[in-house]
Formats: sequence, C-alpha cells, structure tokens
Amino acid sequence: MKVKVISRSTDDFTRERSQDLHKVFRNYDPNLRTQEKAIEYTRALNAAKLEKIFARPLIGAMDGHIDAISCMAKNPNHLKGIFSGSMDGDIRLWDMATRRTTCRFNGHQGPVRGLTVSTDGNVLVSCGNDCSVKLWKVASTFESSDTVEDDEPLANYVWKYAFRAVDHQWESNIFATGGAQVDIWDHNRSNPVNSFEWGTATIVSLRFNPGEPNVLATSASDRSITLYDLRMSSPARKVIMKTKTNAICWNPMEPMNFTAANEDCNCYSYDARKLDEAKCVHQDHVSAVMDIDYSPTGREFVTGSYDRTVRIFRYNGGHSREIYHTKRMQRVFCVKYSCDGTYVISGSDDTNLRLWKANASEQLGVLLPRERKKQEYLDAVKNRYKHLPDVKRIIRHRHLPKPIYKAAGLRRTMVEAERRKDERRRAHSAPGSTSVQPFRKRRIIQEIE
Repeated sequence: MKVKVISRSTDDFTRERSQDLHKVFRNYDPNLRTQEKAIEYTRALNAAKLEKIFARPLIGAMDGHIDAISCMAKNPNHLKGIFSGSMDGDIRLWDMATRRTTCRFNGHQGPVRGLTVSTDGNVLVSCGNDCSVKLWKVASTFESSDTVEDDEPLANYVWKYAFRAVDHQWESNIFATGGAQVDIWDHNRSNPVNSFEWGTATIVSLRFNPGEPNVLATSASDRSITLYDLRMSSPARKVIMKTKTNAICWNPMEPMNFTAANEDCNCYSYDARKLDEAKCVHQDHVSAVMDIDYSPTGREFVTGSYDRTVRIFRYNGGHSREIYHTKRMQRVFCVKYSCDGTYVISGSDDTNLRLWKANASEQLGVLLPRERKKQEYLDAVKNRYKHLPDVKRIIRHRHLPKPIYKAAGLRRTMVEAERRKDERRRAHSAPGSTSVQPFRKRRIIQEIE
C-alpha cells in the first residue's frame, strides 16, 4: 500500500520573528476564482469613493502681504523656498514647511511684475512698474526662525519704460526682461547687451527654453506669440491669435513644446516647430487664464484663472484633472509647482499664498511599505475599471461653486449654439463654398516667419 504524504520545508512557512506576518501562498489560477473580476470591480468602486472622502487638497495659507500677489518664483537651491511679489512693491521669501516669511526685499516703488532666480539660486532678479530691474543676494542657508529684511540690492538698473516680465537663462549670467521690447541683460553690465522688438506691442510674459537656452518665447498685448533666438539679430517666428496670451510655459521634459494661457478661457499647447496649429486645446476655465506652470515631470501643468479657481491638467488632456477653490480665494494671478512636483502654490488677489497638494487625496508624511503597496494596488484597480460608468462618474465628479457652475453651463450653451449655427450655414451654402476649420486652428489668425 502506498501512502502519499505532503512534505514541505518548515522554512517556507515559519516566521523568523514573532512580529512578522504569516506567509500565505496563493494560487492565481483564474479558474479557481471565478468572481475575481467582480471583487476587483467592487474594490475599484470603493477606492474611488474613498479617494473622494479623503480628498483634502488645501494644506494652508501664507498671509503677510498687504496687496494682491502678482508674481512668484521658485528657489532651485531650497525645496521649501518660494518667492512672491505683490502690487505694493513687497518681495518675500517664504518657508513652505512653516508657512512663514523668512526674508523680505524692499526696494520697488510700485507693483512687482516679474521675479526669477538664477540657476545657482544665489541671485534674485525682480522688475516692476517703477522702470527698474533689481538684483538681490539670496542667503545660502535657509533660516526660518527670524525674518530678515534686505533693503540694499546688489544692483539696480533704471531703464526708460516699465517692465512686465523677467526670466533667467539656464546656467549663465543672462536674463531677459519684457516691456516695450525684449531686453537681454548681463549681471555685470548696467545696460542691455541686446534688444529685440517686432511691432509696437507690450511684452506680457516671456520664458527661456529649458533645453535650448538661447531660445526665448514671448507673448504680447497684440495677441501674438513670438519665438526669439539670441544667436540671431532678429526674431525667428510669430503666430497671431484672436485673443491675448497671458502666460507661457515650456514643457521641461519635451522642450520643443510649450503651453499658452489665453484670455479666451483655454490653454493651447504648441510645437515650436509648427505654430500654425495647436497640438491640444485644454478647456474648462470659465474666465481668462492668468498664469501657468509645468510640473517637473512634464506630465501635468497647473493654471490659475480670473474665475477664482486653480486647475490641474494633463499635458495631453483636453479637460482638467483637478479643480481647487475656497470661499475666500479671489482672482488667481500666479501659480507654481513645487520643485519636487508634490505641491502647488497659488497667489491671489486676496493677498494670500495658498499651498495645495498636487494629488488631493495623497497622504502626507512617510508611508510604510505595506501602505505604499496597497495604494499602488488601489490605483491600478481604479485605472483598470475607470471606463465603467459608476467608477468613471465618481472619479470625474467635482464640486463646483455655484457661480462657476452656472458660468460653465452658460459657456456650454454658447459653444453649442455656435456649433449649430455653423452646421446650418454649411447646410444652406453651395457645396464647397464653406470649409470646416479644425478646432485647434480656429483661434489662430496667421503665422509669420
């Protein structure tokens, strides 16, 4: 007679310490668990609901300014440092960990319109309506215990007109300012080393390309977006849109692409090599988009709007992934991603900077390995079943303030009415007399080279 005995090593199932978990061996054969998909669907549904329950995006507000915040800049040297400038000429360095002011720079006699920091993080450049550009020394150590006031800049350049924007070139002493024209400055010279102009419009915003430092993109009050090459004596290319662009930001991971925040409530992503058509149109705001900033990963960007909301978009998504708002937050003039992409900072008309989580339901602090694995599993399950109606509805739902909800409905009605009007015009016209223009080209008037 044969006797079959199950034999196994005690090392496979014995715990090394009493605190360890019992080892469980699973057979993942789908034929043994016919209800596995139903169980996963229920888990995805519960995970989507729990994500909404634990969504607490607002971390806190940083108050101290006495006028509207007009611009911000990140400090490359310090992860928790952020500069802000207000309409009363006050410039502050904030510690985001304690949400307190660590340093103040007093010197401008009017609104501060632009802030930027050198690549090494040691020099802060500011410009404003008082026709001056100032260079400030930034402390090498980040002290947050006492507030330090600095009234003496390293350099003060007074020019002929007011400035509206400034940006620093990567790994050099060159920075650019925008006003009546584009001026290129050097830290060691009191006059611009070069100047560019194309028309008589006022420059509203400008940004250096992170991959090709000699390429500069600007937007002007004549509804144009212009590309400059510092190695040439003239501008390179220009595209004219139907409405003005308030801000521009390059994608740090795809330096040939940039996104423009427009007055018509939309953002337009362009390829710098082909400006006659937008790559993607990002829509959801109900008022002018005032500022934009990309995440360090290049996969998402954040926008601040005149409709008192902050939205987060995917770089290739037509609609926003997240919307942030509070009862007290007013018109948002500037937004920034933190240097690690974990937080979003917004500056608004109510004199406050607000610190938000980039992922509304993300847990703050250190996660245990088991907690991290469970969160990754829940995210994977939600992503697998996100196309199903119930999960999709829960994931997409966002609570909106009543004025924004009504404005969004009115905007949808206007867009739908315009679409029907175009269809009827084509239906009652001779064949071939009217052309259908793609949505990504409708706001572009012409491209000039």
